[in-house]
Amino acid sequence: MTAPGIIRILLADDQASIRSGFRLVLDAQPDMAVIAEAADGVAALDAARRLRPDVVLADIRMPHLDGLELTRRLAGPDADDPQARVIVVTTFDLDAYVHSALRDGASGFLLKRSGPTLLVEAVRAAMSGDALISPQITARMLHRLAPPAARTGRPSAEALTPREEEVAGLVAGGLSNTEIGQELFISLATVKSHLANLQRKLQVRNRVGIAAWAWQSGLATTDQVQGPSTKSLDR
Repeated sequence: MTAPGIIRILLADDQASIRSGFRLVLDAQPDMAVIAEAADGVAALDAARRLRPDVVLADIRMPHLDGLELTRRLAGPDADDPQARVIVVTTFDLDAYVHSALRDGASGFLLKRSGPTLLVEAVRAAMSGDALISPQITARMLHRLAPPAARTGRPSAEALTPREEEVAGLVAGGLSNTEIGQELFISLATVKSHLANLQRKLQVRNRVGIAAWAWQSGLATTDQVQGPSTKSLDR
């Protein structure tokens, strides 16, 4: 039986090697435990309904029932348990997949190549009610929505400090919390404090909203966009 306070996780992926790698990363965290694995969507749906995990990590391309349909059934508007948290983890970063997953209630969308740090951050973000998207996907999508020539510099409801503007620009550039801390030589706790202040001042729900504001305000440029994170886990 899982100890109180531990995030209970279900892994759904048709590749045993992927499930094994994710389990190794997640079980190493003091506040997480993988309670079950499933090799196809139908088995994942059954396990989720039976075990009620806190978070489900679901691949998109699985036999019998794909990850997008699994997300819809577990977290969509007509789901049995609207509190279910599903993070879609996939090799394919097609915009249609991202839109579909988020529309149907996903609590995150990660690329498998994003690295262990972001995987752990995504699970914790889902538990806190946030939605984390792989930074490279966020930056690409927001840049399409707000190209440089179209930015109008939407002001925030409350003035930002210079440091908060720096953090917002780095979020829009695709850096994870850990990478922002390393870039600015500040602790992870300080990064999270700045993000919380930015969400309050900008009146947005999560880092996607912060990134959108930064693009629209001209704080982010295409040369800031980062590639996939490969840094090791925070211990």
